[in-house]
Amino acid sequence: MSGLASMVLKGDPRSTARLITLAENNSKDLADEMKVIHKHSGKAYVVGVTGVMGSGKSTLIFELARVYRNQGKRVGIIAIDPTSPFSGGALLGDRVRMTDLTTDNGVFIRSMGTRGMLGGLASAVYDAVEILDASGKDVVIVETVGVGQAEVDVVKIADTTLVVLVPGLGDSIQTIKAGIMEIADVFVVNKADRPGVEQLIAELESLIDISCIGKNRRIPIVKTVAKENKGIKELVDEIEKHKEYLKKTKVFEAQRRKRYEAELVEIIRKRLMNFIFDESTFKEKVENMIDQISKKEMDPYSAADEILGKLLK
Repeated sequence: MSGLASMVLKGDPRSTARLITLAENNSKDLADEMKVIHKHSGKAYVVGVTGVMGSGKSTLIFELARVYRNQGKRVGIIAIDPTSPFSGGALLGDRVRMTDLTTDNGVFIRSMGTRGMLGGLASAVYDAVEILDASGKDVVIVETVGVGQAEVDVVKIADTTLVVLVPGLGDSIQTIKAGIMEIADVFVVNKADRPGVEQLIAELESLIDISCIGKNRRIPIVKTVAKENKGIKELVDEIEKHKEYLKKTKVFEAQRRKRYEAELVEIIRKRLMNFIFDESTFKEKVENMIDQISKKEMDPYSAADEILGKLLK
């Protein structure tokens, strides 16, 4: 067994961090390690947390982690941050309060940049979830980039997806329902001590009335004031109820299968991109094609056909 993977299976945090770094860097050493890790994953429950910027997701996750710790559960947290398309650096969010958890040996926190990925997740998040799972975490919480309706990919990896909204931000349900509103397993109205909370809940109830027609589960709404630790235990209870629902209805296994499908597609995508743009011989060919396209000697569609044709031979 690989030395690094074996240390992860023992719960060693340094080895866990090193293996996630290999995943982020798409290292050639990663595959052998993940072959070991995969056999020991699948036990952790994955909670996705998404919502608009300023909705207090990080504070909410901090309080969720504290409740789980009080229940004796070990918690992994993956916080996705947007990566600048110009500098390549991650625009790390304000997670000062979450750093209070770093002294707890039962909590592992990792920030990851999106590195060009759309959908609110990082490319390495599938590996990171498996690594934390195999390291012995009972719950893995994934916080998406806080950008709005585009961050829907969390549903591919989470067992339960929380959509966090706040009253008074101007993010009317009408403006965001086309995206993240459709992926909620639980709606969280955070900062529920603000004016406008009743109007927001009424709008949510109307939306749920329509979206849950013909379904055997109604999406719950939980009011929280995370900074005062209000409503957090009720939120954990709703997550647990959703978990029981998934297992009772056999949806749990179907969702896990979709996660592995998304992970497989991502691995193939990354390997294809590496092959086309990193392999020395192919890269030179691609560079020549780009020159020809720039000079109008070739069109982009013909270039794409030629590249894919060589790959599929």
